[in-house]
Amino acid sequence: MNQNFAPTIISHIQKYVQVDPDLLQTFVDSLEYCEFSNKTIIQEEGKISYGSYFIISGCVRAFAIDNNGNEHVMHLALENWWVADMYSFITGKPGYLTLQAIENCQLLFLSKKDQEKFYDQCPAIERYFRILMENAYVSTIQRIQDNLSLSAEERYRRFKEKFPSLEHRIPSKYIASYIGVTPEFFSKLKSKLLKT
Repeated sequence: MNQNFAPTIISHIQKYVQVDPDLLQTFVDSLEYCEFSNKTIIQEEGKISYGSYFIISGCVRAFAIDNNGNEHVMHLALENWWVADMYSFITGKPGYLTLQAIENCQLLFLSKKDQEKFYDQCPAIERYFRILMENAYVSTIQRIQDNLSLSAEERYRRFKEKFPSLEHRIPSKYIASYIGVTPEFFSKLKSKLLKT
């Protein structure tokens, strides 16, 4: 791995757990550095996910395509987030999501095989990923609840709270899809809010 990025991932891990320095360095050394330019597909729907990605810089969207060919943004992942098609990663079956860079991205790849090896070697690493999974689960439940109970305007406000800088970084159509509205409706919604 490019050691220039080691402090970023080490700092992230140490926010959640304390790890033996030697084991932590071994973990960092197992990560594979990769770059993807804007609009590059990182993982395709229907493929098996053999690992996950830690985002050093950039933004990744995870989206599904319905039977009518419409894209639905399921997740947006930014710096210091892990991203994967978790259904495929956990089950070993072909995934439902496509992962795409929507900015130029610098990522660190961790294979599932290495992740499970570190679970055995280092309980703190297993705890780190458990905490992240718990946080992701809570966030997903909150988003489902928001989609069921909040208006489009309220969902947009929640989006801005969760991703305060993202609106100026990515195309509006991805934000519209994330909050569950058409790009046309989203444009009208933004115009309305600017007038208030």
